[in-house]
Amino acid sequence: MTTAPRQLADVLRPVKHVLLDFDGPVCSVFAGLPAPEVARRLREGLLATGEQAPAGAEEETDPLALLRLISDARPDLTEGTDAALAALETEAVRVARPTPGGESVLRASARSGRLVSVVSNNAGAAIEAYLTEHGLSAYVAGVFGRAPGDPSSMKPNPRLLLEAMEAAGTGPEHCIFIGDAARDVEAGEAAGVRTIGYANKPGKDAKLAAAGALVIVDSMGLIADALA
Repeated sequence: MTTAPRQLADVLRPVKHVLLDFDGPVCSVFAGLPAPEVARRLREGLLATGEQAPAGAEEETDPLALLRLISDARPDLTEGTDAALAALETEAVRVARPTPGGESVLRASARSGRLVSVVSNNAGAAIEAYLTEHGLSAYVAGVFGRAPGDPSSMKPNPRLLLEAMEAAGTGPEHCIFIGDAARDVEAGEAAGVRTIGYANKPGKDAKLAAAGALVIVDSMGLIADALA
């Protein structure tokens, strides 16, 4: 269930500000340092400080979900856990796998005079490290990662999208948000921004459609071509 190129071009034509998720549309953050390993290291870090991980933490393999779980159960551990995860994410992006077409979207946006803001649940420091290492920083007007020590800022909360638009001086009517998860679509809807769903795995198209994505693609290259 993907969108025809003409429809995609029609959607993108009025866009002045591209809001872009990071993990998925730009790269696969945990391709080289797997998410379960990152979650394990987070738990070990707690043990090393004499703290026990809260109930359910042993089964959680998603580091961001683990951060939420720890924050909800032990707010006093939030700041330290968030900082530890940010360091692990920065390590992970060094061996992350670039998404085919992701860099092309950044370049095509710049060539067409559109702003790009990266809006992600990942740590801003990790995102900036990846962009710098891959020579992409000049194509990004702003990076809006989760607020340090505040997991509640993560999508589906629209906070980061709203901050990106405020910083760029744009309104929802001039923006599009590209994300690969239902939470991205939900955050976009809450911020009043239309969303392009990037279905990078089997079955994601249905989930993105159910969440309300305006259009769905299975290739970032299609978006780059439509931005040109």
